[in-house]
Amino acid sequence: MKYMEAPNWDELPALELSGLPILVEGAAPFSGPAVHLPTTAGDLLIQLSEVGVRIASVKQRAAVFDYGLLQSVPEPSKLELEQDPHITRIRAGDLEVAIEHEPFALSFKLEGQERLTTTTDGHFVRRFRVPPLAHNEHGWWFSLALQSGEPIYGLGEKWGALNKRGELLRSFNHDALGVNAERSYKNTPFAWSPEGWGLFCHTSSPVTHAVGCSSWSQRSYCALIEDSSLDIFLLVSRGDNAGADILSYYSMITGHAPIPPRWSNGVILSKAYYKTADEILQAAREVREKQMPCDVITFDGRAWQDTDTRFAFEWDASRYPDPGKVIDELKAMDFKICVWEYPLISTQHAWFKEFAERGWLLMDSRTNLPAEYEWDRGPFGEVLTPLPTSGIVDFTHPEAYEFWCEAHKDLFDLGVDMIKADFGEQLEDHMVAQNGESGHELHNVYAFLYNRCVFEAAERYSQTGSFLFSRAAWSGSQRFNSQWGGDPQADWEGMISNIRGGLSWGLSGAPFYATDVGGFYKDTRDDTLYVRWAQAGIFSAHFRLHGIGPREPWSYSAAAERAVMQALTLRYRLLAYLERAELQASETGLPVQRPMVLAFPSDRASWAFENQFMFGDDLLVVPCFSAAGDVSFYLPEGEWCHFDPQQANPISGCFAGNTVHSLTLELDQMAVFVKQDAQIPLSKATQYIDDRDTRTEIELVWSPTMEN
Repeated sequence: MKYMEAPNWDELPALELSGLPILVEGAAPFSGPAVHLPTTAGDLLIQLSEVGVRIASVKQRAAVFDYGLLQSVPEPSKLELEQDPHITRIRAGDLEVAIEHEPFALSFKLEGQERLTTTTDGHFVRRFRVPPLAHNEHGWWFSLALQSGEPIYGLGEKWGALNKRGELLRSFNHDALGVNAERSYKNTPFAWSPEGWGLFCHTSSPVTHAVGCSSWSQRSYCALIEDSSLDIFLLVSRGDNAGADILSYYSMITGHAPIPPRWSNGVILSKAYYKTADEILQAAREVREKQMPCDVITFDGRAWQDTDTRFAFEWDASRYPDPGKVIDELKAMDFKICVWEYPLISTQHAWFKEFAERGWLLMDSRTNLPAEYEWDRGPFGEVLTPLPTSGIVDFTHPEAYEFWCEAHKDLFDLGVDMIKADFGEQLEDHMVAQNGESGHELHNVYAFLYNRCVFEAAERYSQTGSFLFSRAAWSGSQRFNSQWGGDPQADWEGMISNIRGGLSWGLSGAPFYATDVGGFYKDTRDDTLYVRWAQAGIFSAHFRLHGIGPREPWSYSAAAERAVMQALTLRYRLLAYLERAELQASETGLPVQRPMVLAFPSDRASWAFENQFMFGDDLLVVPCFSAAGDVSFYLPEGEWCHFDPQQANPISGCFAGNTVHSLTLELDQMAVFVKQDAQIPLSKATQYIDDRDTRTEIELVWSPTMEN
C-alpha cells in the first residue's frame, strides 16, 4: 500500500476482543493500575489519568521508549471496572471509558457527557465500514468520529490551512525544498480539536492522517501508525479553552521549551552566504555604521566550511587561516556569532573512514557497509554549490553522540554563541543504526536525537546561554528550543505559507519559531514584499533575515530601508513584552504567535481568519500580503485601537469588534491592534542587547489613551 492511498476497508480486519477486559497492576509498558484487553491483534492496555486516556500494545518495540520522546508520564488514576456481557466501563473520577465488546468500539465521557468516540462510519451490512481499531502488516489503524464541521489543528509545520479538516497528511520529515506542498521539515503526530480532545501518537515511525478526508472517511479522523507497536494518548480538556489545555498536556508529556537567552530575541542577520571573512566583516561594519538593530551575524554552511569535505567542525583554512581573529573583530562590534552545521560527513574527509571503523555511521543493510547519501544535485547545483556524497552520523551510538556533542567545545571556546542545525531529514529505509532500528523507524526521531545532541553541547559549552536554531524536528524537539521555517520561495505565497507553517507548528506544541524574512530562493528584489515580510516577522519569537542574496535593508530601495529599519526598532522596543510571552510559552506551551482559534476560543467566527494572529496576550497582528497594501481582517469583541507607539504613521480612530474591516496601508504602516484598555511595556530603542543587563528595562508602559 502506498501511504496516501485510500485503504480497502473490506480487506482490513477490525480488531476484536478475544476475552473480557480485566484490571491489572504494573503491567509493562505501564506502571500503576490499567485495564488489560486481550484482542485478536495482541494484548492492549488502557490507563486513565487526569489528562485523559492512554492505550498501548503490551508487545512494544522497546527502542521507541529509549529515545526519550516522553518527558513525563501522567500519574495513573485509580480505576473502577463495571462489566456486563456487552460492555465494560472504566471509571476514574469524572472520566469514563466504555468498551463495547462486539463489535469492538470505544467511547469517552467526561462528567457524564460524551466527549469522543471511535469512528461511527457505518456499513450497510455490518456496523462499521471503517474499523475503530485494526492491525495489519502496515501498522496500527485508529479511527475517531468527527462532528460535522469540527475543525482539527496541529500535526506539525504544514503550509496550508491551519484547520486540517479534509486533508490527507503524513507525519514524515522531508527536506521539502520549499513551502508549497504537503511535505515539511517539522512534523509531530499530535492533533487537537476545539471540541475538547487531542490525540498524540507516541512513535518515531511515520503516521498518515486522514482528517475527515473524503477519500477515506469524511466523518472520521483515521490514523495509520506505521509501527509494530501502539502507544497513543487521548487528551481531554476540562476548561473553556480546549487548545490551551491540550497544548499544556502535550507539553507536560513531551517537554516544555526552555526560555531562550535574551540576545536571541534580537535580529539575526544571515544570507546564503557570506563568502569571505572580508565580506562578513564588511556587512557587520555596515550594520553598526547605519545603526541597524542587530544582535547576531551568521556564518552559513559554505561561509566557513569547505563544501567538499564538510562536516567536521573545521574552518576553511583557505579563507579563514585565523578564524579567532575574525570572531574577535565581530565580538568587538557587539555581535553574537551563529555558525551552521549538519550531521553528515563527506566521504572525502578522513572522518568518514574513522567514523566507519568505529561504527559511528548509519549502515546500508543491502551492503553491510556505511551508507552513502547521494544528493540530488538538481536543486543545489542551480543556485548553490553541489553537495558531496556523505555518511550520516549515527546518534543512537552513545560514543558517536558524545563525540559529536564534545566536538562543539572548540567552537564555543572560540566565541561562537549559537548553532544553526540544518538538515536531518536524509535517512532512507535501507539504512540501519547500531541499535538495530531501520531508517524507516529512525527517520523522524533522528531530528530529535540530532537536535538534542547539539543543544546539550550548547548547555555544556556556551558562555552566553543555550540557544539552538534547527530546521528538522519531531515530537519533543521544542525542548531544544527554537526552530526556523526552511526555504520559502521569495514571493507573496511563499511569505504566507512560511508564516502559516510557523502558526501550525505553534499549534503543535512548539512555541518559538522564525521565518526566512525576505524569502530564501527565487529572489526578485521586491521592495514591498521584503518590507511586509519584515513587518510581520518582528511579531514572532525570533527574527532572521535570510535568503540567497543580500537581506540587509540598504540592499533594497531607500523607502524599503526606512520602513524596515522602523520595524526593527519597534522589535527592540517590544523586547520586554516578548520576554513575558516567552516565559508564558515556556510554562504553558502557548506559542508566542497564537492563531485566532487559540486566542479567542469562544469566538468561532474569528477562527476562519487564519492569516492573522495574536502576538502574546495583547497585540493582534494582521500581516499584509498585498503589493497594494490591502488588508482585510476580523476584530473580536470590544473596541480596538491601532498600535503605533512610535507615531511613525498612525491610523486614526477606533475599530469596532465582532466586525470585518478593510484598510489600505502605506508602506510604513502595519496593521496591528490592541484593546482600548491594553498596556504594552516598551523598552528603549537599542542597537543590540547588552549582556550586562540581566533583564530588559521598561522605559514606559504604552496604552491607546496616552497623550502623544
